[in-house]
Amino acid sequence: MNPAALDLLMWPFIIGLLVLATHVPLGRRVLARGIIFLDLAVAQLAVLGVVAAHALDLAADGWPTQLAAAAAALIGATLLAGCERRWPQIQEALIGSTFVVAASTAVLLLAGDPHGGEHLAELLSGQILWATPAQAIRIAALYGALLAFMAWRGERLGGLGFYLVFALAITASVQLVGVYLVFASLILPALAVRGLPSGSGLRAGWAMGALAYAAGLAASARLDWPAGPAIVIALAGFALLAGTLLRLAASGGQR
Repeated sequence: MNPAALDLLMWPFIIGLLVLATHVPLGRRVLARGIIFLDLAVAQLAVLGVVAAHALDLAADGWPTQLAAAAAALIGATLLAGCERRWPQIQEALIGSTFVVAASTAVLLLAGDPHGGEHLAELLSGQILWATPAQAIRIAALYGALLAFMAWRGERLGGLGFYLVFALAITASVQLVGVYLVFASLILPALAVRGLPSGSGLRAGWAMGALAYAAGLAASARLDWPAGPAIVIALAGFALLAGTLLRLAASGGQR
């Protein structure tokens, strides 16, 4: 790969590492709580906020759009946290319903926009290749604060605290990498290393995710593929490989 291509991929890769920094530990909590589709629902709520701002002709990269996305995600997360306390037995159904209603509302808001389909596709698959240093700095500051808060609260984070941290992290990442890559970054590394204890599981998840982001970006540059879907496929492949190796190692150790 030539130096120009490496320069182009540097900031997308840094953004990917920052996304993994929060999404791997959050993904492990999602698996532990059994609410697998929470990330899709909250991500779609953030997308709905962006689409609503777009429909109102607000600046795409301005603070009103960021505020709309964060407000939609935080309000939805707060309501879902309340639902988990009141109706835990149907929480996954409520999360799925939230996703489909938010997605349908976004489609309706864009129905009269001639570029609506293109805008929605960008929010789903992301534009990680166009990541900038300024975006990396902003997301690093936010994720640093969220990780510090999670470390400080530990097991005392609670249901509402988890949902709010989750909503803020997803709001930031979905506008950079898209809904598909948000889901893949949360679930696939955590799923691959689910049998490992906390410390080693986090390290293994981060390492696996970093390798997958590097491989996906390299494939995107070499084969002219869309970066987001290429990274999703790489994450799936590395997760399958890592999960298989870990299971073989565990079965070998039991003999």
